[in-house]
Amino acid sequence: MSLDSDTSSQGGDHRSFRHITRDRLLFEMLRSTRKNSKSTWKVLIMDKFTVKIMSYACKMADITEEGVSLVEDLYKRRQPLPSLDAIYFIQPTKENIVMFLSDMSGRSPLYKKAYVFFSSPVHKELVAQIKKDSSVLPRIGALSEMNLEYFAIDSQGFTTDHERALEELFSENAEGSHKYNACLNTMATRISTVFASMREFPRVHYRVAKTIDASTMTTLRDLVPTKLAAGVWNCLAKYKTTIPEFPQTETCELLIVDRSIDQIAPIIHEWTYDAMCHDLLCMDGNKYVHEVPSKNGSATEKKEVLLEDHDPIWLELRHAHIADASERLHDKMTNFVSKNKAAQLHQARNGGEVSTRDLQKMVQALPQYSDQIDKLSLHVEIAGKLNNIIREQCLRDVGQLEQDLVFGDAGTKELINFLRTQLGVSRENKLRLLMIYAALNPEKFESDKGAKLMQLAGLSVDDMIAVNNMRCLCGPDTKKSSGGGFTLKFDVHKKHAHRKERTWEESAWALSRFYPVLEGCCLYTQTMLNTRKHDQIIELIEKLSKGELPKDEYNCMNDPSPSAHGVPTSSSVRTSPAHSMRSRRTGGTWARPRGSDDGYSSDSVLKHASSDFKKLGQRIFVFVIGGATRSELRAAHKLSSKLKREVILGSSSLDDPPQFITKLKLMSAELSLDDLQI
Repeated sequence: MSLDSDTSSQGGDHRSFRHITRDRLLFEMLRSTRKNSKSTWKVLIMDKFTVKIMSYACKMADITEEGVSLVEDLYKRRQPLPSLDAIYFIQPTKENIVMFLSDMSGRSPLYKKAYVFFSSPVHKELVAQIKKDSSVLPRIGALSEMNLEYFAIDSQGFTTDHERALEELFSENAEGSHKYNACLNTMATRISTVFASMREFPRVHYRVAKTIDASTMTTLRDLVPTKLAAGVWNCLAKYKTTIPEFPQTETCELLIVDRSIDQIAPIIHEWTYDAMCHDLLCMDGNKYVHEVPSKNGSATEKKEVLLEDHDPIWLELRHAHIADASERLHDKMTNFVSKNKAAQLHQARNGGEVSTRDLQKMVQALPQYSDQIDKLSLHVEIAGKLNNIIREQCLRDVGQLEQDLVFGDAGTKELINFLRTQLGVSRENKLRLLMIYAALNPEKFESDKGAKLMQLAGLSVDDMIAVNNMRCLCGPDTKKSSGGGFTLKFDVHKKHAHRKERTWEESAWALSRFYPVLEGCCLYTQTMLNTRKHDQIIELIEKLSKGELPKDEYNCMNDPSPSAHGVPTSSSVRTSPAHSMRSRRTGGTWARPRGSDDGYSSDSVLKHASSDFKKLGQRIFVFVIGGATRSELRAAHKLSSKLKREVILGSSSLDDPPQFITKLKLMSAELSLDDLQI
């Protein structure tokens, strides 16, 4: 089954980015080995990186269904299974080739036949090394390049697994280092494999290095987006000649930027359910551990759950404000009890409202509803924990000041007063406040004012490093620079405002006025038709959609063909079938009626999915060097609905605030990556 037939020939089959990735791994790779194999069951062998690629896109049940009976680690000692064929999904490295040859060479190979799939293009020298071994060649059933080397973390998001990108590309010691070049090269390769998988050939736009004046020297740090764009372009140029049926003309947009476009988004408190879970709870990736009653009922036991797409409640609530999520969960629990007689009897016996513990006990008493009650009790517990943390850590007060600083309703005076009076606020939250202040007012930290503020907040030496390193992410002084592009300062009425109120939307939930710059930059001016004022960012994306980006600010590696200019987002219909976004998204505002269409609610998405999404315009890919945020990933979902174009967010990593802060410290401090809570 070819990739092209999977993604371009089945009309009306709306599939997400992650779904396409999954299909490639299951069908193009695993299922393709059935043709020439006599072995009913096979062994799947992967390295440490490719096993993550597989786990992000597929479940074990999916793999088993394709005839895989055993999954093995390439670098662990394995039992010989000479009667079975093996599928190798590995990176094309010297070490992996050595291990593969060790498995399959000689008189007693570990497996009968080997089907080898490389995650990215393999060097000719490594192919020659395989061909040299005459005992291995007859045992190879396939030798192919999958060109799939990224983590599909979301239906509309991916990462390239460069957790140290900030340190390796933007630290003071990064310039000219081997790590700098190696990071950019592998990042470019992995981004390119996204387009190989999607069968897309993008117009590669990137933010150019800006200088204050002719006397200012451009650094390698300033050139990171330029160099990455060049690397991606080189890979794509090769794909045009090496991958069958790869597009020869542009089919989508790719915009490459770095973390300096928005230094606030990774730090500010996000108030949506998904973001708060990862920010405030002790989670390992998407894994959450909670206590449930044991089967014998005498004690509790720990249970691991994954907060992922298979959970319908998670899908509904993940993008909802925590207040809205809590209300919806209460309504769900009340509705369940009102419709279930057994639950009513349980409630009558215990008196009062049904607690989380009661729900968990119902799982045992009502086995036919176990899955439903299990998930409901899980999220009731999580929401309860989040609300407790919000109260205990005074996060409403912290969040209010964060929002006021960003929107110009507060300044230095209010910050100093807060630090002096709010003694119950943790050092970590004071650090985040100061980092936001430093991002908004870097000039304040060029004198002793910054040091005095950090001293007032009681920050540690490591904390001060994080605040100071915010300046490493800043480009040239935007006050002195006449250029446009992405900046934190917008031309607005409020004297000190750093982000403009979204007048085209109704009042948002309290503490959710903030929006990531990427949301602003992707929001096409069609949404702003009834607004008198336009942000520079909105105008910029309008120019991007028309192929009119100013070349002194944003360059394009390939000048778009004439047919690509002036294509409106709503009428640009893909010749290949559209791939659907996540099917359920939620959110709301205190000031807005429950039934309103805010772009996040599941109703608004499902309502248009069957009609509008069959006429999606060309995809928009945005890649952020230095880590993306959950607010930006959420914006990708929202904007896909608004623009009627699938927006896919890529980044070197997906960071929650604690991770991002630790990475900032790593830029100049000798800390271990183990300090990252990943």
